[in-house]
Amino acid sequence: MNGTASQRMLRILAAWFVVGLFALPIYYWITVAFKPNRDIFALPPIFFDFDWNLSSFEEVFGLSFGFEKGLEVLPGGGNFYMLPNLWASVVIAVLSTLLTVVVATLASYALSRMRIPGQHHFVFFVLSTRMMPPVAIAIPMFFIYKSFGLLDTYTGIILVHALMNMPLAVLLLKSFFDDIPTEIDEAALIDGASRVLIFRKIVLPMAMGGIAATAVLCFIFSWTEFLFVLTLTQTAFKTVPVAASTFVTSTGTAWGNMAALGTAAMIPAFVFILLVQRNLVRGLTLGSLKQ
Repeated sequence: MNGTASQRMLRILAAWFVVGLFALPIYYWITVAFKPNRDIFALPPIFFDFDWNLSSFEEVFGLSFGFEKGLEVLPGGGNFYMLPNLWASVVIAVLSTLLTVVVATLASYALSRMRIPGQHHFVFFVLSTRMMPPVAIAIPMFFIYKSFGLLDTYTGIILVHALMNMPLAVLLLKSFFDDIPTEIDEAALIDGASRVLIFRKIVLPMAMGGIAATAVLCFIFSWTEFLFVLTLTQTAFKTVPVAASTFVTSTGTAWGNMAALGTAAMIPAFVFILLVQRNLVRGLTLGSLKQ
């Protein structure tokens, strides 16, 4: 028992060490958002004992908060007003994820359940498009978008994010549909159900875990994507990753403001993951047990 207890304690300590190893940089980045400049560059680094303030958040979000004056809107939005950029990121990430998941779900179900001539070659073609580095198509996409008037538009960025996410989403969802026994479809067909009804009432609810896992990956890619937004937008809007690269002044990089924006940018991703958490756990374990 002593040996077993010691091993269990070592596993717990190792787990906490790994958690701390990943959590420490995030914690330090969050504290930078609340630090004055003199504490940001202090050596050795200050982790706890510093003067907390909200000036970086006030400049980024154009809001001023005080216990006596309450919440006020700053005229002009501060020096680094980024609330429109945060909203643009939310709109693009949500809509591109929704578009990708809807199209990929239908395509992956067809690939999983229907016998299509040259199916294996088609799957390989879908996978090969994801192997291409984004920088290889950024300039061609710029000229295509310029010809169709899609530069500096939400529609253009949503489409290109969906395009880049589609191969991964199709292949990932196909693996989830493959794990659902085809005998279920066959039994429903014998009972007189149509393919559409089987997909909507039987297969789709069983694959919700896989769909949630795919949606999380698509959302994170769109939320953090930099190159296409930088290339295909000019003046109308910038998403958070591109906007964060502009935090440069005559005196250097505004690390406090950048950390404030980065801290706020974590929240939508965490909220989205929490909303699909139940289905996400099912999706990560789907197929791990075979009957």
